[in-house]
Amino acid sequence: MADLTASWARPERGRLLVGVIHLPPLPGSPRPSPGLDVVCERAVADARALAAGGADGIIVENLGDVPFHPGRVAPYTVAAMTRVALAVRRAAPGPRLGINVLRNDALSALSVAAAAGADFIRVNVHAGAMITDQGLIQGEARGTLLERASLAAPVAIAADVLVKHAVPLGDVRLEDAARDTWERALADVLIVTGAGTGRPTAPDDVARVRRELPDAALWVGSGATPDNVSALPAHGFVVGTWLHRDGDLSAPLDPARVARMREAIDRG
Repeated sequence: MADLTASWARPERGRLLVGVIHLPPLPGSPRPSPGLDVVCERAVADARALAAGGADGIIVENLGDVPFHPGRVAPYTVAAMTRVALAVRRAAPGPRLGINVLRNDALSALSVAAAAGADFIRVNVHAGAMITDQGLIQGEARGTLLERASLAAPVAIAADVLVKHAVPLGDVRLEDAARDTWERALADVLIVTGAGTGRPTAPDDVARVRRELPDAALWVGSGATPDNVSALPAHGFVVGTWLHRDGDLSAPLDPARVARMREAIDRG
């Protein structure tokens, strides 16, 4: 049974818009960083754009740190993301705040979330095993939940089901993976995605999980646009790529695009 910390993630009325702040390379990343001051300034501007456009939630993630570490990130990455998360929280106190430490560092994400007063984390592989561009990544649900309990942090876990940019180790049905993630790994939110960042999520995939687990909080995790949200039977939409100006990941988030997405989601 999912944790009650995520009761807000499955609203009885309406559907959620969760915008993503894609951070530039952080100090210590493989690619040159513009510096933490610049990273924070951009994140604050993006947070204000999301709040102004009516987003219900914000996820801060270190997308610019490619190629990602397959396991634990360095302490300086945790410190940098905590600083950014605190700045985002101050700039946009209304929306729910989430943390995603890529590729799959749930412990670091949980640590940042607890320190910054965030509401949830996103975990790409919470249960099972996936073959990714970082190699084999295995879920660590037990360890993550034990750490959450030890921190006494009311931080929900939004977990991907057969996450993008990856294939499962073995022949796994989407419905079975979703059920294991919900009932055995005790995720608070399930996220269904397309094949990669910005790629559409198949409406049938969302419908299959919704039928299998009608009581689960279910979000779409990639490829949502104002033109397709009406066909996706989800409780929320994690939107990143489309909200950038001209859909360009290197450009700032566009408050007008956020507002358009908000209107499309509200129309249902």
